[in-house]
Amino acid sequence: MAVAGIIAEYNPFHTGHQRLIRQVRQRLGEDTPVVAAMTGNWAQRGECAIADKWQRARWAVQGGADLVLELPTPWALSSAEGFARGGMEVLAGTGVVDALCFGSECGESAPLRRAAQCLDSPAFAQRLHVHLDSHKPFAVCRQLAAADLLGLEGARVLASPNDNLGVEYLRAGQALGWTGEVLAIPRTGAGHDDPRPAQGYASASILREWMRTGQGWNASFFLPTPWPEGLSPAHMGQIERAVLYRLRSMGARDFARLPDSGAGEGLPDRLAAAAQSACSMEEFYFTAKTKRYTHARIRRLALWAFLNLEAQDRLEHIPYLRVLALNRRGREILRQVNKRGTLPVLAKPAHARRLSQPAKELMELEARCTDLYDLCFPELKKGGREWTQSPVYLPGR
Repeated sequence: MAVAGIIAEYNPFHTGHQRLIRQVRQRLGEDTPVVAAMTGNWAQRGECAIADKWQRARWAVQGGADLVLELPTPWALSSAEGFARGGMEVLAGTGVVDALCFGSECGESAPLRRAAQCLDSPAFAQRLHVHLDSHKPFAVCRQLAAADLLGLEGARVLASPNDNLGVEYLRAGQALGWTGEVLAIPRTGAGHDDPRPAQGYASASILREWMRTGQGWNASFFLPTPWPEGLSPAHMGQIERAVLYRLRSMGARDFARLPDSGAGEGLPDRLAAAAQSACSMEEFYFTAKTKRYTHARIRRLALWAFLNLEAQDRLEHIPYLRVLALNRRGREILRQVNKRGTLPVLAKPAHARRLSQPAKELMELEARCTDLYDLCFPELKKGGREWTQSPVYLPGR
């Protein structure tokens, strides 16, 4: 029997995510186990997740997943390439996932495979270098270089967020030697950042906005599991001054130590200047952003700075599998992971004592990131949760 793997943020888990899991089981069989590699407390777009990783993992299991493993922060806060590489390392590291499944605008794996092969070719590297000389945004240069080799239609998948991620998943899988099945499930309903629901589905971004602006009744129609009463959504506004303090205390050399810092292109100097002049995070993003340096990249850099992360914190490979939530069938999967997997499994925080020194340091980094995340709520939480919180277990299936 195939074991399906999904890479996601579930920020929050909504009806579109539930539909994807159902579509996977329609394709592979109703008894197909589903393993999710899910980001932790910080999201790829450079902000706090709306609810902590254990709550979001609980929703995922309630919505159909069987086992939720954490995609560690240094990979979760990366560009599409780093994000995909981390997610695929988690899934491949289980030793049991043999089907990669994801939502896709084109709904076919073949054009994504062609694009992935193109991006890994020597000819693409040459064409990309030519287009980068035009000083256009990297994403634009990347698509233009691919179009030179594949044609406009063949390169179009790089312009769609989920297809683009799918291409990076395939590239990462190829680099890791993973040879499982790939299912690109056609997306339906609202687009990636669409401000309005469509066909009965809403984007995660509008759901977060509703929850954070007191319109939770709107969001409830698109959440398979009701938002817990009394649970406040996390919000970057709670830590804005703390982030600005951190940014203002940094110089260009400090910014240059961040991953994807653009040190060779003068970006650290621009970030340092923006930090001194900005009186809000949005002003910092706006001041530092250019056509070449996207808003998302600037947001991620600001968050890396606040979390006191450096490029060296993103290890060459993910060193462990951290369990966030599971059900009865998830336990069975975990037994197989312990037999066939290539990475040690952390089913309890105490298991960190068995890890290698680099892996222990990553766990300590995650503990710091969780402590800072817990400042994002109206009521402060005590630190140290990373060392006391056990995985969520939900009986069933």
